[in-house]
Formats: sequence, structure tokens, C-alpha cells
Amino acid sequence: MVDDKSYFVYMLASQKNGTLYIGVTNALYARVGEHKSKSNPKSFTSKHGVDRLVYIEQFDDINPAIDREKFLKKQTRKYKIKLIEKENPNWSELYHRLSDLLL
Repeated sequence: MVDDKSYFVYMLASQKNGTLYIGVTNALYARVGEHKSKSNPKSFTSKHGVDRLVYIEQFDDINPAIDREKFLKKQTRKYKIKLIEKENPNWSELYHRLSDLLL
């Protein structure tokens, strides 16, 4: 069960093998919903149509979550794609399955 002390590193994609975005949040459902609704039309995700949730990591503490986000952002595209495909080989949309996926 997700509680107030859960933090998430997540990746969004525009499509399979498309543009990627990495973020960190403590309110994953709401944050991804903001990306999907394009609530900030000038944002990177809105401009590039990046709104498919394809990867999630859950943390109990914000500091390792932030460290992981920074680490992933520095990695190559090939590394990120391999990471996504290890957990989600079809790049399926995970947003509507969050309650089933999160502990």
C-alpha cells in the first residue's frame, strides 16, 4: 500500500522507443495526471506529447529517489530503454494499473 512516505521515480514516453522524460514525485497518480492533462502547455512533456507512464521505481525516502532520478538522467538512451524493457517489454501504459502495481 502506498502511504505519504512513498516516493517514485518514473519514466514517461511519447510512444514505444519515443521521447523519454524522467521525474520524481511523492504523488505519482496526480503528477502523471498533470502530464496527461497537459496542465502546463509550455512544459517539455506537453510540447513533445510525452504522457505514457512506462516505468516506476518506489522508494521510502526522498533522498535515494532524487539520487536515482539524477543517475537515470545521466544514463544513455540505450540504458534507459533497456531498463524500461526489462520491466515493461511492450511499453504498456501503467497509469491505469497503479493501484495494482504499487506496494
